[in-house]
Amino acid sequence: MPSVLVPLAEGCEELEAVTIVDLLRRAEIEVVTAGLAEGPVRASRGTVLVPDTTLDAVKDRDFDMVVLPGGLPGARHLEEDKRVRAILERHQRLGSYMAAICAAPKVLASAGILDGRKATSYPGTLKPADFPKVELLDAPVIVDGSVVTSRGPGTAMDFALQLVELLAGRERRTQVEQALVRPA
Repeated sequence: MPSVLVPLAEGCEELEAVTIVDLLRRAEIEVVTAGLAEGPVRASRGTVLVPDTTLDAVKDRDFDMVVLPGGLPGARHLEEDKRVRAILERHQRLGSYMAAICAAPKVLASAGILDGRKATSYPGTLKPADFPKVELLDAPVIVDGSVVTSRGPGTAMDFALQLVELLAGRERRTQVEQALVRPA
């Protein structure tokens, strides 16, 4: 079974975090949510999320994918956390998938992971002048090799379904999507 790490930071976008975790678990993919600190995480709209564990407890574990929810100041907290940067760099060397939505693609860009790649993010988050090596597009979801980026809360379901497809295949994605009763 594929494994996914979803770091949760104070001020993350709850719609994105919960959608990612929910859809991946519906696909029977192991998801580990890890708070940057001990205890519950208050998301950007005040929703309280309870991580499975702490980042310190899983920072040395290898995952098939690392997914960063966006939101502010959550994405900024992820970007400033040295452990998150080390996890991303190690997983890049391992060839694991990395994914980020909304403001979180900036975390990948700051780590150089988006250099030479196509990517998207919440409007205005990635400025061409700041990240000239990144080809910025306005698409809802971009897959470029082992990196997946998406725009924001409104694209969270498409983003999460794309992650399911990458990790578990098109058939599993279709099963999950049909059970959600999404219009064709």
